Amino acid sequence: MNITIISSSPRKESVSNRVALFLERQLKTETSHTIRLVDVRDWLHWDVGQPVYKSVAECPDDFKPLAEIMFSTDAFVIVSPEYNGGMPYSLKKLFDFFPKQSHKVFAIATSSPGAMGGIRASLAIQHFVAALFGILSPYMLITPKVTDKFDEAGNLLDEGFQKSVDTFVKEFLWLANSLN
Repeated sequence: MNITIISSSPRKESVSNRVALFLERQLKTETSHTIRLVDVRDWLHWDVGQPVYKSVAECPDDFKPLAEIMFSTDAFVIVSPEYNGGMPYSLKKLFDFFPKQSHKVFAIATSSPGAMGGIRASLAIQHFVAALFGILSPYMLITPKVTDKFDEAGNLLDEGFQKSVDTFVKEFLWLANSLN
C-alpha cells in the first residue's frame, strides 16, 4: 500500500510541516507500506509564503481596504458555491490572510444548480468556522436549484423560498445581536 502525507501549508516558516516530517518517520518505522511526503511548497510556487496580517498597518496599501473591513467586522455571512463537494479554496485563502475570528458570528449560505444546494460545502464551512473560533448560527440557507430561485441580478424568482430566507436572516441577526 502507498501512503501519502500531504504537508499543505505554503508558508516558508511552516510549523505544520514539522508534524508531517514526524509522521513520515513514525509511519516508516511502524509499517512496511510505502510512505511518501508531498509538500505543497514543492509543487505550488509562491513568490512569498501566505502572510498573516495582524493589523491594518501591516498590510500592503492595496490590501488595506479589505483589512479594514475584516478587522472591523463583528459577524460574517459566508455565501458559497460548492466546488467538487467542498468549499472553494479562495474562501479559505481570504481568511488565511488574517488572524482567527474569535467570537465573531458566522452564518452559512450555500447554493448549487443541482438538487443538493451546496450542502457538502456547508459541512466543510462549518468545520472551517470552528477552526476560526467563530460562532456559527445553526440555521443555514441551503439553496438547491439556485437558477430557479434567483435571477442574474439577485432577484427572488421563487416566492416560496422567501420563508427560508426570512428564517435564515432572523436567526442570524438574533445571534449576532445577542453576542454584540
